[in-house]
Amino acid sequence: MGYMEDYNFWLNDAYFDRDTKNELLAIREDEKEIEDRFYRELEFGTGGLRGVIGAGTNRMNLYTVRKATQGLANFILKQGTQAKGVAISYDNRRMSPEFSQEAALCLAANGIKAYIFESLRPTPELSFAVRELGCTAGIMVTASHNPPEYNGYKVYWEDGAQVTAPKDVEIIGEVQAIKGFDEVKTMDKDAAVAAGLYQVIGKEIDDKFIAQLKKQIIHPDVIAEMADDIKIVYTPLCGTGNVPVKRILSELGFKNVYVVPEQENPGPNFTTLDYPNPEDPKAFTYALALAKEKDADIVLATDPDADRLGVYAKDRSTGEYVAFTGNMSGMLLAEYVLREKSATGTMPANPAMVTTIVTTNMTFPITESYGVKLIEVLTGFKFIGEQIKWFEEKGTNEYVFGLEESYGCLIGTHARDKDAIVAVMSLCEVAAFCKKQGKTLWDMMLDLYEKYGYFKETQYTITLKGIDGSRQIAEIMNKLRENPPKAFGDWKVMKFRDYQTDRIMDMETGAETTTGLPKSNVLYFELPDNCWCCARPSGTEPKIKFYMGVKGISIEDAETKVAELTEALKAVL
Repeated sequence: MGYMEDYNFWLNDAYFDRDTKNELLAIREDEKEIEDRFYRELEFGTGGLRGVIGAGTNRMNLYTVRKATQGLANFILKQGTQAKGVAISYDNRRMSPEFSQEAALCLAANGIKAYIFESLRPTPELSFAVRELGCTAGIMVTASHNPPEYNGYKVYWEDGAQVTAPKDVEIIGEVQAIKGFDEVKTMDKDAAVAAGLYQVIGKEIDDKFIAQLKKQIIHPDVIAEMADDIKIVYTPLCGTGNVPVKRILSELGFKNVYVVPEQENPGPNFTTLDYPNPEDPKAFTYALALAKEKDADIVLATDPDADRLGVYAKDRSTGEYVAFTGNMSGMLLAEYVLREKSATGTMPANPAMVTTIVTTNMTFPITESYGVKLIEVLTGFKFIGEQIKWFEEKGTNEYVFGLEESYGCLIGTHARDKDAIVAVMSLCEVAAFCKKQGKTLWDMMLDLYEKYGYFKETQYTITLKGIDGSRQIAEIMNKLRENPPKAFGDWKVMKFRDYQTDRIMDMETGAETTTGLPKSNVLYFELPDNCWCCARPSGTEPKIKFYMGVKGISIEDAETKVAELTEALKAVL
């Protein structure tokens, strides 16, 4: 059917509720809006669903969530693992409780037990719950750091990580195989409870989750010594982080924790924020004002589902607060964990650190310095979680730390996704450790630059919405793939990696090798002197992203180089 036929079907079929039909009636004169809502089905990708909330096949709503869950249920039934059940959590987004409920009742109608949290919880706790409860899968209803009009649906497998190949493709196939809503099952909640197929979970999982986080503390003695002195400002950005962050910092003994009152309580409208993303400096407006008032040592923000962490710390020379990128805060944690585990004799025998291909190249000298194996994977924390699973299955290495540039990391193996709760806890420990030495986190960052080099990274993003936008993004990728540039400004391209075709080309000799990673629509350009550029379409937003990294001899030199590389990229495009 065409988009108008689909629109009329939703408008007239008895399957759809009155609120849905009223919403669609309100746009009956706006054909462009109708087209955008119905020109395709909201894509169930390798991480699940994400889209704007509303009525239509290309929107997040009860019907698209139910259909996605039916596809997941069909896959679980074919695996024969339905008796293990599925854990479900959600964040503070609009319709998150309703979507979670809908998923739970669809699973129950298929004879699969749903363990659903009593109220909102962070993504890393869902990852933990999947393994703690021995579930076959997990569902997290969240749009992460997207704008307020979005929601999403992420699928996890029994190892606690988001689904990876081949299961991701197989689940997608099951979802796509559902041709009509008459194939989608649901049932009454009371009936599901009576049948033992719907169980509410909460405090018992919270307690076990927090206990696991505390095991990652390296120097509890330092925290005890400095807990009265260090000042911490924190904002959950109206999301899920407030309760677990306050709890763990309190239980560890930190006395001076100030939560931004305007952003403390969960809320779907994010009224104090343009964009609930800790990568956005504007998200810190209220937190920095409070930090200056309290003379805080460290300023922290978690995104709505509390898997990403943004950081500011004081520069003692100016008294101002300095923003840390995800690469910078990740390197602080990596250095601290590797250094202190080595110093205390708690480093495992075959340690490994896992990063993505677009993460800072500072990872190379840091891991080399401590004799830790470095493994690079594709963008997406699920690939880091997958490595942990393989370490355990094959006995090859022991995971000590993992990070991606997009403000996400994981210390410990309690979860298999990035965890901003453990990152908050650990960065507060690092800040306490620094303060005992008369330093700040910014001082420690400067020490890292002096030790390993002045690495700096940036992004350049092009947003292209709608049907035409998708086509333009594909055209940009095709142009770069079919005619890879030989240089970006003064930077000669040494090697060109195309992860879609699994090849690495030496641009000087023409020799080709393989990438060794799964196929993905990603292009990577290796440049001289630890410089690089990478292009990939976003998997969750209508954007094409360009990642760049350089190494300088000073902060100013690195900033100049990354700005010049950005302009060189724009010229190529």
